Amino acid sequence: MDDLQTYESKRAQVYERLESFGDFRGGSISVSFSKCGKTNCLCHQKGHPGHGPRYLWSTTRKGKSVAQHVRVGPELEQVRRQVETGRRFQAWCQEVVELNEQICRVRPVPEIEDERELEHLKKKLRRKSLKKLNRKSSDCST
Repeated sequence: MDDLQTYESKRAQVYERLESFGDFRGGSISVSFSKCGKTNCLCHQKGHPGHGPRYLWSTTRKGKSVAQHVRVGPELEQVRRQVETGRRFQAWCQEVVELNEQICRVRPVPEIEDERELEHLKKKLRRKSLKKLNRKSSDCST
């Protein structure tokens, strides 16, 4: 039980950090150089990296890629900070999940003393399982 109180106390401390994140976004920033279509341009000379650098922030939302060009200067610095904060937020989320899993492992399971209540619970769970099984089998047949 002592472990449970320790974990719950730690979880409260971790939750307090949520407000400190401020603005953040997911994704990453990539840098690219490109050669233009003018054959007499410097970018076509051997060893020249091409025009650029160009910065592109990209992420995925609902399974679709989203990208946006970012201007060098204050905009790029702002987006970099937001992406870095987004990474810290994701690490924080992972920490919260792991901490809650520890709490779930050590939290005592409530005991059911009444035999009728226990049988009722078993029947209820069996019905739910059968409904899911029936739903899956009807989905497969269509």
